[in-house]
This record gives sequence, C-alpha cells and structure tokens, in this order.
Amino acid sequence: MSIALISDIHGNMTALEAVLEHIKDRGIETILCLGDLVGKGPNSAAAVDRIQEVCEVVLLGNWDDFIQNEHPDEGIKWHQNQLGKERLSYLGTLPFHYDFYMSGKYIRLYHASAKSVHHRVVPMIHSDDEKRAMFDHSEWITPLEEKTPDVIGFGDIHAALIEPMGTEKTLLNVGSVGNPLDTTLATFAILHGEYQSKEVAPFSIEIVRLPYDVEKELKGAAEMGLPYFDQYAMELREAYYRGASKREK
Repeated sequence: MSIALISDIHGNMTALEAVLEHIKDRGIETILCLGDLVGKGPNSAAAVDRIQEVCEVVLLGNWDDFIQNEHPDEGIKWHQNQLGKERLSYLGTLPFHYDFYMSGKYIRLYHASAKSVHHRVVPMIHSDDEKRAMFDHSEWITPLEEKTPDVIGFGDIHAALIEPMGTEKTLLNVGSVGNPLDTTLATFAILHGEYQSKEVAPFSIEIVRLPYDVEKELKGAAEMGLPYFDQYAMELREAYYRGASKREK
C-alpha cells in the first residue's frame, strides 16, 4: 500500500488538481496533508474545501495558524475575506502532528519542526544538532510511544529532500504542491509500504515532481486581483523567493 504526502498548497488549485489526478491515476487512496493550505495563491477557500474532501489527515501550517488572527496587511485580509469565518474556524481545529507506523517504521509528520509551526529548519544550512532536534518530542506532540521516530516528514521550506540521519533515521521534506521554490514543478512525496503496520516490511520514499499549467494558474490569479501578484508570478515561473517581500513564506 502506498500513501501520498502533500504540503504547502497555498491556494494553487491548478497545481493541486494536477497532483490529485496523478495520485488517483496511480491508485493511491490515502492522502495526508502537512499544512499551509492557504495564502499566497488566489484560491485559499477552494483549497481548504478540496483538501477536506480528499485527505485522511490535515495538519496545521504556519499560514493556517497566523491567518486566523487580525493582521494589518491588506493582502492577508484579502485571503481572510475569501476564506470566511467557517473555514477560518476549521483551520483552528487542525492538529500539530500525526504519528503512525508503516512497515515497522515509526513515522511522524508535522509542518515545520517539533518546536512550532513557525520554527523553520532548513537542512541545507542548519546544523546537525538542529536537524536531530526534529526527532524530539515537544509540548506540542503526543507520541504513540516514548521512542523517537524513525522518519520525520515535514513541509514548510518548499524544497524537497531525503536526508539520512545516521543509519536508522531519515529526514524527509515532501516539497510544495502549490509554491515549490526548488523547481517549477508541483512536488509531493509517496511512501511505499504497509500503512499502519508495525511488522517490518519493505519501505521506500519517492519524491514526485509534476508539471502543471503555471500560466493558467497565473491567468486566474490576475483575473481575481490577487495581492502581490508579481511576487507570486516570480515564484511560480522561476522558483524564486524574494526575501524582502512583506508576506510570510
């Protein structure tokens, strides 16, 4: 049995529907979402509704968290108005993490790090100590048992990777469906193995990078009057993030 891990949709329905079609074509029925359904792209409301329809588990992301609060930025208010009270309330119910077994591997998923949805760890630049701390328990985590996970899956940084941590541990970033910044292709991960099984069995991780119609997405965004459109277009067309932007990543 295989399961799909998606993250960081950010209101990009063109990319999300392409990914969901690919997942369906491969016969994968279980989809887990690691958060950041909303913001940046034009269709936060549609993304929330669609993710609720198709995902077995939906976790809290940093955008999903802060967008629930009052914010002076008019761009954030634009997304909040689109979402409405009911969807914003739904985002407030999302759990911090999800722990499960697969082929005997103890796996933990969360959005950014064990410390917070707002604490970013970038494995390419942070220390080994910071990366090892990703496997720790924290006040936000209720573990299945008091052992450390074998695999940590996270999103947030919009750059997919699989990094062994010693001989037994693996750090997995599942990439971004709607706002990848290491490629212009919608990105997600697939875990292959026996879902919800403690029995040791074959297990593997696959990173999928999928082309989609970027210009269709941007045409719709422009027609909707998306705030910070030029930044959004740059990110989708060039996988480039201008750090001086007023918005959160």
